[in-house]
Amino acid sequence: MSELPSLTIAGRRIGSIDPPYIIAELSGNHNGDLNRAMRLLEVAADCGVDAVKLQTYTADTITIDHGGPEFVINNGLWRGRQLYDLYQEASTPWEWHEALFARGRELGVAVFSSPFDPSAVIFLERLGTPAFKIASFEIVDLPLIRLAAATGKPIIMSTGIANLSEIDEAVGAARAVGDGGLALLHCVSAYPTPFEDSNLRTIPHLSEAFGVTAGLSDHTMSTAAAVAAVALGARVIEKHFTLARADGGPDSSFSLEPNELKRLVEDCRDAWSALGRVHYDLKGSEQQSRVFRRSLYVVADVAAGEEMTRHNVRSIRPGFGLAPKYLPDVVGRRAARGLRRGEPLAWDMLANA
Repeated sequence: MSELPSLTIAGRRIGSIDPPYIIAELSGNHNGDLNRAMRLLEVAADCGVDAVKLQTYTADTITIDHGGPEFVINNGLWRGRQLYDLYQEASTPWEWHEALFARGRELGVAVFSSPFDPSAVIFLERLGTPAFKIASFEIVDLPLIRLAAATGKPIIMSTGIANLSEIDEAVGAARAVGDGGLALLHCVSAYPTPFEDSNLRTIPHLSEAFGVTAGLSDHTMSTAAAVAAVALGARVIEKHFTLARADGGPDSSFSLEPNELKRLVEDCRDAWSALGRVHYDLKGSEQQSRVFRRSLYVVADVAAGEEMTRHNVRSIRPGFGLAPKYLPDVVGRRAARGLRRGEPLAWDMLANA
């Protein structure tokens, strides 16, 4: 893969030639408890993630308290919920942010957030956020993107629901005012996402079409899609997580539990390591196996001067004799000395070789 423009978050470079950057999405799985939010952060650090992402909004900054039918979700996981009530339940209190950012620094895990309105951008900038994440549903809010990008911080944008034209507008808005770096995440905004709707081949197309490092914001119910995405070039993986799905919460049903998150981190990094490079020479780990290739061996005793035939020389394992390709050249020659069954064949064992 050719190298694309990279971005750096809290000293960690993220690019097409770098290991995947794993973001654990805390979302509303704190269930309104700061101690639980802290525990989630600590568990994510133990699992080896690079970053934990928050969401910065209030019910009043993301919607209005209105009971009209267009303000009620009519299908999917949150069917029947009024937007205002759902966001009031799921929001992360702003007064928690400073403590969560500080704990992340103590743990060596970057903490940043998705702002959902200008006041959130200003608030997060004051906290020294190392990056901004633009959520899928906000990708059409170009003024919000411009405000976040103008800080000079790296921008990660999810592209769920957006078409190519809308993604192009969002990328243009970010690049016009900011130089902190940009990554695009392929995302399917269905909760959970069926595997057959994942369309992971979009990831390399995003990289090529927009000249960016690309990744996956994954809402499927396992780690398989994320690992496949890494193989296709994803260098950012975002996944919701919780302490236990049985604990409930707005996003718990499509979130990973700690053992699953740890496996995601390990499997994605192993997948990246396995990609390696185009390489046909002998690998270091193959050295011991080389001796078990086929080669030419004496398989019956042969007297000096006796003719070599396909009955007394064969291609067998192990690989200490002549290469099998020389069998036609060997057959018909005569033994230069007496040969014993089980000897690897060499040219000096043949007369006139």
